[in-house]
Amino acid sequence: MTTPEGSATVAVELERLRGTVATGFAEVKGSLAVLMARSERNEQDLVRLRDDTGKEITALKTEVEALKARRWPLGVLGAVTGVAGVATAVVSLFVR
Repeated sequence: MTTPEGSATVAVELERLRGTVATGFAEVKGSLAVLMARSERNEQDLVRLRDDTGKEITALKTEVEALKARRWPLGVLGAVTGVAGVATAVVSLFVR
């Protein structure tokens, strides 16, 4: 049979081991809580970034459309210039 002294030593060691395991689990839980908080913060930042980026893209699209509306129609301008040149040539032929 085991002696009471030996079982007391085993009990003390088991209690010390239990305390070590409990401390380790507490540290792991704390680390996981920090990681979860960071993950949630990153998700919030990502949503905010997507919203801001979407707004900026919409503003840029609006600006590009406004610029397209104000640009010179080069094809029409070239045709008008050609007609004006032909008209000038015809007038100079008849004025002589």
